[in-house]
Amino acid sequence: MKAYESPAKITAEGNLEIPERLRRTLPAGKTARVIVLVPDPSDADEQSAWDSLTTDQFLSGYAAADAAYDRP
Repeated sequence: MKAYESPAKITAEGNLEIPERLRRTLPAGKTARVIVLVPDPSDADEQSAWDSLTTDQFLSGYAAADAAYDRP
């Protein structure tokens, strides 16, 4: 089995619009297994939480003595 990944637009009718460059590589007349992944609004919240945690963890390792490296 071969996998292809590309963004696709979901039309108002519920059809997937596959970009032409991908469509040219797909074998015509064959059956395909389709997995549709759409962004979940909570994904943005989760990413924001990870970004915040990463920043907090990084800065927690910053000591006052490190300020010497902030000056030119």
